[in-house]
Amino acid sequence: MDQPAIVIRPAALGDLAAITEIYAEAVRTGTASFEIEPPAREEMERRMAALVDNGFPYLVAERGETVLGYAYAGPYRPRPAYRFTVENSVYVSREARRLGLGSALLAALIDDATARGFRQMVAVIGDSGNEASVGIHASHGFRHVGTFENVGRKHGRWLDTVLMQLTLGDGAEAPPLDEA
Repeated sequence: MDQPAIVIRPAALGDLAAITEIYAEAVRTGTASFEIEPPAREEMERRMAALVDNGFPYLVAERGETVLGYAYAGPYRPRPAYRFTVENSVYVSREARRLGLGSALLAALIDDATARGFRQMVAVIGDSGNEASVGIHASHGFRHVGTFENVGRKHGRWLDTVLMQLTLGDGAEAPPLDEA
């Protein structure tokens, strides 16, 4: 019997239990996030609301009734001059890794952020050894723009962050609509 298709859609409050668990597993076992302790569901809800309420995309990938991963774009920096640049995050459940979900989520996130008028997307990838994340971003046109060496410490080792960047839409070729 065939499995239901994977659907990528905007996240909803009903997805928070799965989102919280996916992120908790990533925090506990991985280096994609530099958080040490997984945040509670209430904190994840606050974070989601802050993004969605301010016009940032927040997506989930689901098969049937099961959320398998999520992605969002948020402010790159808080100062107003950065308002057209977003930083992305993509997390996939352990059992759904290596199925192309991270790439599908990133593609949908790029499209959504572009449609909202953002001009640059930045990836701050935890751990320079995270070849899967670096590779997925590169396959979507992100270019390597730098590495911060040994800036985090987790699981008993020093970690780098890899900086990658993608131009969205018109990028810097034209002013945004609110300045045209």
